[in-house]
Amino acid sequence: MEEIPNKIRETMGIIVDVNLLEKNGLPYIEIDVPPYPVGISCKGIYYYRSGSTKQTLTGPALESFLLRRRGVSWDNMPFPSFQMKDVDDTEVERFRGLAAKRGRIAPELLDEPKEVLMQKLHLVNSGYLTNAAMLLFATDPQDFQQGAYIKIGYFASDADLLYQDEIHGSLLEQVDKAIEVIYLKYMKAKISYEGIQRVERYFVPEAALREALLNAVCHKQYESCIPVQVSVYEDRLYVANIGVLPETWTINNLLGKHESRPYNPNLATVLYYAGFIESWGRGIEKIRTSCRADGLPEPEFTVHPGDIMIKFTAPKDRVVKVNDNLNGQLSEREREIVRLLIEDPGYTVLQLSLMMHVSRTTIANYLRTMKNKHIIERVGSDRKGYWRMPKK
Repeated sequence: MEEIPNKIRETMGIIVDVNLLEKNGLPYIEIDVPPYPVGISCKGIYYYRSGSTKQTLTGPALESFLLRRRGVSWDNMPFPSFQMKDVDDTEVERFRGLAAKRGRIAPELLDEPKEVLMQKLHLVNSGYLTNAAMLLFATDPQDFQQGAYIKIGYFASDADLLYQDEIHGSLLEQVDKAIEVIYLKYMKAKISYEGIQRVERYFVPEAALREALLNAVCHKQYESCIPVQVSVYEDRLYVANIGVLPETWTINNLLGKHESRPYNPNLATVLYYAGFIESWGRGIEKIRTSCRADGLPEPEFTVHPGDIMIKFTAPKDRVVKVNDNLNGQLSEREREIVRLLIEDPGYTVLQLSLMMHVSRTTIANYLRTMKNKHIIERVGSDRKGYWRMPKK
């Protein structure tokens, strides 16, 4: 009995009480461990529980854990390499304009010089600009912090990456730039016509995608040096970031009504002032509500020990694909025309000729041939109609 508290003190550096008790006629040992405000290691190794498993804390995860135990967040740490001369005046003006529109910060504060503004936004610590200041107001935070960008890839399968992009810039502009690229280059809208009115439907509503990306950049563990990753497939889209839930939280806490507990509180405050996020922990519910309002399934949320992922799945009526049964009947150029008409059934002969770099006469001849072979058919007039593939 006397050796137990000594061994615990030697291996963990803490003082405990050890009591010999009895229950139902059987003796047992009670070890009373008082709460400690700092992290405790066992023989120099830090552990934590993830569900029913024991995980070892190392690298950035350990650094983050120790900071949290001291009541310090990574985004509030001083970053001496990022100086006032590195603050992009364009991004400062961007913030002033956004914050003025939202009215969440005193108007007179927005007129202060940037040196004073950084102080008032709590982006200065011990005389130095912080990590949050660097992420928000550097021309490209990647110049100072590895992984401070958004990576987007289009996959034909899990093993087949077709193309990718990296979205750089301050966090005040990354999300908008990423959304523009995703909808223009990566996602295909299901296009239909109600009379002559064109209707576009994506399988991820823009409001839901915006909120998912904002959650990712706001709660990410930037010390991991790994970018936010958006993986796009024909029928699904994933948003993944390195991060953890608040202590004691489970997936049920995340999906239910909860308070706002940002991983990067100073970063979140500035994004709140700029109108990007709310301060009530409603981001997840806004994602789910946006999907339901558009008649789409709710996304799936997966929490791993070191990352959090959101998966959006397309219902069958929102998946854009070429009829594979036609491929054997079509020439390479005809397949390209079909692909473009699936993208937008309203494309004109002129638009098709410009995109395919051939003459209008050539396109008209192909369309006529494909129409005669019942591969496509015309709905409506030549000027106001559109093309579609007949149902077999």
